[in-house]
Amino acid sequence: MTRLTEAEITALEREYREKSRSYDHALENLKATRFHRRMYYLTAFGSMALTGLLGYTVIVGLWEEKPTFTRWAGLIIVVALWVAAGVMLIRNRTAKVDLTSEVRKKLAEKQNAAAALPLDSEAALRIYRESTLELMGTYRVRATRNRRVNNALQALIIAGSIIASTLVAMDNNITPLSLAATILSATVGVGAGLSGYFKFRERGFNLQSTADELEKHYTAVQFHLDEYESVDPSLTPEEGERERLRRFARLVEKIKEEQRKRELQLEQSPEQQRGQG
Repeated sequence: MTRLTEAEITALEREYREKSRSYDHALENLKATRFHRRMYYLTAFGSMALTGLLGYTVIVGLWEEKPTFTRWAGLIIVVALWVAAGVMLIRNRTAKVDLTSEVRKKLAEKQNAAAALPLDSEAALRIYRESTLELMGTYRVRATRNRRVNNALQALIIAGSIIASTLVAMDNNITPLSLAATILSATVGVGAGLSGYFKFRERGFNLQSTADELEKHYTAVQFHLDEYESVDPSLTPEEGERERLRRFARLVEKIKEEQRKRELQLEQSPEQQRGQG
């Protein structure tokens, strides 16, 4: 295989950066379109509910004391909003399909540009190192989401338990208070079951730990710290940097594999974990 010159590698790096930028822009456009689509759905369902309510009030004559114009104008406005939201949903569907195809196209171009880089080049290893930043961000976002869900469930369990106990103590008969207490108790039970089954706290802790470990190695390889400090003295500075980046790639893959194993362990039941132990 012919070894590429420095100028050719630089050109490939530039092309890769351009393809990555195009892919990021296309992905952001797709995310915005998905958000707009959710807003259209919310508007359409809200308008549908209001249409039913207004139509019911018009039919049964609940607004007999109000002017007829007010009743019919309100109904027409809500129906128009419903129709407009439906039209926007149809148009947004076409835009979403186009943007999804564009994202796939840009991703393929980015992957082709990355594949064109020589595997043993320092540039390819640096690109791998920089890609761990996105991986760290993903882990942190998932960790934050799991912590929020866990905190919400814990707050629901604590508040629901206190309120349900208070309501039961206030009234022992079958009254609205006891019914509310029963509903709260059931809600607390569901919340406790969800928290115990999905293990949001444990998942968030594992993801945050993995992100912190990746950040530690990213900083260490950047400033030649810890295990990245010493390399073979016979190597040139370029070869030494390449060796550090290879070492970094091996450790990142090891950390990712450990994270996958922890996620699989959380999916297993206690009996399965004891059987493997």
